[in-house]
Amino acid sequence: MPVTDKDILYEDNHLIAVLKRAGDIVQIDETGDEPLDEQVKKYLAKKYNKPNSAFLGVVHRLDRPVSGVILFAKTSKALERMNAVFKNREVKKTYWAIVRNKPAKPSGTLVHWLVKNPQKNVVTPHNIEVPGSQRSELSYRLLGELGGYYLIEVDPLTGRSHQIRVQLSTLGCPIVGDNKYGYPRGSRKGSICLHARRLQFIHPVKKEPVNIFAKLPVDGFWERFENF
Repeated sequence: MPVTDKDILYEDNHLIAVLKRAGDIVQIDETGDEPLDEQVKKYLAKKYNKPNSAFLGVVHRLDRPVSGVILFAKTSKALERMNAVFKNREVKKTYWAIVRNKPAKPSGTLVHWLVKNPQKNVVTPHNIEVPGSQRSELSYRLLGELGGYYLIEVDPLTGRSHQIRVQLSTLGCPIVGDNKYGYPRGSRKGSICLHARRLQFIHPVKKEPVNIFAKLPVDGFWERFENF
């Protein structure tokens, strides 16, 4: 589906934030499916009548089965500065995840060293540093329960591949639909119940606080948790 005005969460002369649907890929991969960055380029080219396409820089990424807010840069200057913001961990990322198993503690901090197998696209957690591993840290808190499902808010300090998915799995709380990391079955929609809820940072050009918020997917399940 093409990107339309209703998918835009934030836009100015420097940045544009889009509501990513579960199943969209952010950048081109081996599937050959049209990536989200190309869809946003087409949206900008049409909106601003730029027949030669528009510049768009990928600031960060979300896994294909994950929904929520994703940010792009509209200029090379903004891209360079936002890359620094993310590298220096000057952005607060908040995710919501739905699990079936209640965590033993209602809140906590998880630290692991993650090793990715690029051939299998699977990440393995370790409790100590091992060769080729990356330190990964997040904090979480239980927001509530609904119909036997538990809603967890996650604030990752680092931004490792599959980090939230694999670290919640170490708690015995695999994300609903994520059969790659321990949930009994996958989703027929190719999605998992992990949603990038919010991005907060200081604008790299305007030097003003930016708070970008993404509503939950309307799929007959997620929206029941909107008022938590």
